[in-house]
Amino acid sequence: MQRISSTVRLNRSTLQFDEAAFARLTQYLDESASLLEGDPDPQEILSDLEQAVADQCTRRLPTDRSIVTLAELEPALAEIGSVQVPGAPPAERLAPAAARPLQQISEGALISGVCLGLARYFGLNVTALRIFAVLLLLLSGGGVILVYFAMMLLMPFAPLSPDAAPLGWLPAKCRASVEFLRAKLHLATS
Repeated sequence: MQRISSTVRLNRSTLQFDEAAFARLTQYLDESASLLEGDPDPQEILSDLEQAVADQCTRRLPTDRSIVTLAELEPALAEIGSVQVPGAPPAERLAPAAARPLQQISEGALISGVCLGLARYFGLNVTALRIFAVLLLLLSGGGVILVYFAMMLLMPFAPLSPDAAPLGWLPAKCRASVEFLRAKLHLATS
């Protein structure tokens, strides 16, 4: 006998996970809970974390399926990142980022996925990073556009998940254009 799915209540949302995704979710939440030991209000943080996982998985879940698989869960957890404990030694905070590759993430990207990739790599909130990038754009008089373009060309793309929702128009065009330019310039990024 094999269990196909588990129904999980994450804060205010109820989702079904296949067995592999359920095991990974349990591991992620247990690790987060252990990192929050000694925090004055770990339950509120864990509730917010559960809601973020539910929102990310719901956004990534194709309309024709109702069970979240590892293909939807892994990018969701990567975008959310791990729990950051204030006052932890810097080496401890940077250790998870060293295990992740620096890649552009097209799924969920607004333009090309540079900000998503940087946020996942450094364990930052992607919205805060995007706001910071816009502020730099305004303060630099547009000079940041060149840096962003260079990063688009040099950062490799994360592989697309076969079960993920199709890319938006702009991320799909950016990905195709960058791959075309790399081929023309003979840039190898993998």
